[in-house]
Amino acid sequence: MHTLRMVTILLFSAGVFSVLPFGSAAYAQSLDYCKKDAARLCKGVQMGEGRMLKCLKADEEHLTVGCAKELKTLKAKMGK
Repeated sequence: MHTLRMVTILLFSAGVFSVLPFGSAAYAQSLDYCKKDAARLCKGVQMGEGRMLKCLKADEEHLTVGCAKELKTLKAKMGK
């Protein structure tokens, strides 16, 4: 189970690079607060093409405070 969780976290981290237009590690690190939320709320969601962010945004009322703040910050930086 621990291995599966670590794989999920690593995949999420890698997936963040594919959805961020900036391609910057700094932006990926800013979403650290969302890793647990993604593992909890977005099981089975494939990485890439913005699917993980869409999943998190679709379930905003269940996000942790830290993740919600990070998504809001990212949204402001992207101008959306």
